[in-house]
Amino acid sequence: MNAAYVLQSGPDPFQAVNDVLNSPYVRIGFWLVASFFVVLWLSLAYWTFVDADRRGAARFFWGGVAFVFPFMGTLIYLIVRPPEYILDSRERELDLAVLEREIKHRVDLCPNCRSIVEKDYLLCPECDRDLKKLCEGCDRPLELSWGTCPYCAMVQSNKNVSR
Repeated sequence: MNAAYVLQSGPDPFQAVNDVLNSPYVRIGFWLVASFFVVLWLSLAYWTFVDADRRGAARFFWGGVAFVFPFMGTLIYLIVRPPEYILDSRERELDLAVLEREIKHRVDLCPNCRSIVEKDYLLCPECDRDLKKLCEGCDRPLELSWGTCPYCAMVQSNKNVSR
């Protein structure tokens, strides 16, 4: 018997593979996997569009890139996107402005050594320079040049210096 005859007369070795691939279960599985990837692609494109809008990037551009180049467009956007949301950036800027305003109203600089002193300090803790004097009537801190206390209306003598 010829070996070529044995190979030709036996069952087709690819028939089993062909039967499995033509099975309705494999088709359903293929369509489920394909539809999963299509839904994932569209949801990533939508997420890229929304996230680009929140971060101040060109939302239509990045949404289009994510739509035209499935999966890779979103990956590229993730690499180059702005690091923070616009609202977070604005909130941080407002917090800094509030802190600067509070510091500006609470502290002053010593005219002699330029160190930071609070507004109600009577003398500078660094150089011991007189910054304010005490009122002779109500003991509130007054500017050195004031002749009358604005709190109790008492006229001040020039000899009261806080040391």
